[in-house]
Amino acid sequence: MSVQVFRLPDLGEGLTEAALVRWLVSVGDEVVVDQPVAEVETAKSVVEVPSPFGGVISALHGDEGEDLRVGAPLIEVDAGGGSPSPESGQSGSQVASEPVAQRSGNVLVGYGTTETRHTGRRRRATLVGAPTRVAAQPAPAPAPAAVAAPTRTSHHPVISPVVRQLAKTRGLDLASLAGSGPGGLITRRDVENATPSAAPATLVGADSGADARTALGIRSTTPLGIFRRTVAANMARSRSEIPEATVWVDVDATDLWELRSRMRLGERHPSLLSFIARFTLSALATYPVLAGRLTADATAIEEFDGVNLGFAVDTPRGLVVPVVRHAETLTLRELNGEFDRLTGAAREGRAAPAELAGSTFTINNYGSLGVDGSAAIINHPEVAILGVGRFIERPWVVGGTIVPRRIVQLSLVFDHRVCDGGVAAGMLRAVADSIEHPFDLLADAPPA
Repeated sequence: MSVQVFRLPDLGEGLTEAALVRWLVSVGDEVVVDQPVAEVETAKSVVEVPSPFGGVISALHGDEGEDLRVGAPLIEVDAGGGSPSPESGQSGSQVASEPVAQRSGNVLVGYGTTETRHTGRRRRATLVGAPTRVAAQPAPAPAPAAVAAPTRTSHHPVISPVVRQLAKTRGLDLASLAGSGPGGLITRRDVENATPSAAPATLVGADSGADARTALGIRSTTPLGIFRRTVAANMARSRSEIPEATVWVDVDATDLWELRSRMRLGERHPSLLSFIARFTLSALATYPVLAGRLTADATAIEEFDGVNLGFAVDTPRGLVVPVVRHAETLTLRELNGEFDRLTGAAREGRAAPAELAGSTFTINNYGSLGVDGSAAIINHPEVAILGVGRFIERPWVVGGTIVPRRIVQLSLVFDHRVCDGGVAAGMLRAVADSIEHPFDLLADAPPA
């Protein structure tokens, strides 16, 4: 008989903590190796954490909503209560010394540090990187009683953690909803349809005290989650470190609007974002410094062999930036497919951490939110960001006559340390010219 302690593993991307979104198991449940036991939210995404052990859950550490540090105990598994895991061996005197196979997608990669407790002795092994020699340690004190854990309740089928979080925010009991998806799956639309549009936001941490500055009573205090804290820190760093400047232009996009309406990629028209991205990538080939980066000491400019194109997506968790890697190699058709795939993954909370990091230039399509213009904040450590407003009909002078045309406003926010206004204006004008004269663009033509 042995109790194996699984600690929150290394999350990658320099992340050191995660919020416990939901337990997928309860004390007394039997689990097998590689079975997800919890969902955690990092600064990048929501991921499932698989167990490296098989056996019976004897303890769960942490409450849902609690922040956990990497290396903190997550679960304890009694290998004697079920099938022992291959990693822990068949006998109580052995412990895993080989790294477990990595997993991809939205399942956590790597298992981090694990610990196996035995009667009379304790051994430790690290399951990330090369095998580690295991040394015997003095006998530990008797193990404490298992930490009590919340009892799992039965719910209708729910896959997306975003749907669960949305229901929690709106004060809905998922068990009371009828899912419209396959097999009764509860979807985001089910939650939204069950919530009155005017329902007030859930208030957390009510406080009856008064604010010293305003003399108003404090109705509530809502702590920022890990994701929101990271976003706030990055934005503050961007504004404090980058001397930014902005150029903008109104563009006659009538010809592009009409071209898009005549093109079909599969069953749908290509997105306007796909066209803008294709034009932007062509312009960045001429002005690569705007897809580069300052060195850490701000004494040199690095230019990259290619462009990892980020694009802002509004999700229930907040603004995220999925990344199309080596976007300069993709056709309009391929860009359109990647934007669809990554947008869906981001909004459903299943984008892998690697798909939300590593961009070198970002497009912010705030027109999708119904606004015409904005000076966006540069996505640190990038040096520029392109903003795209609504494509809206406006009176426009053509050949001396006022006519209705489809107009879009573009803005380019750039780091004035890497270039002057002439470079930024040239890049923005190149994008604008492509929008005004798009007919030479073919859906399957090779990238410029």
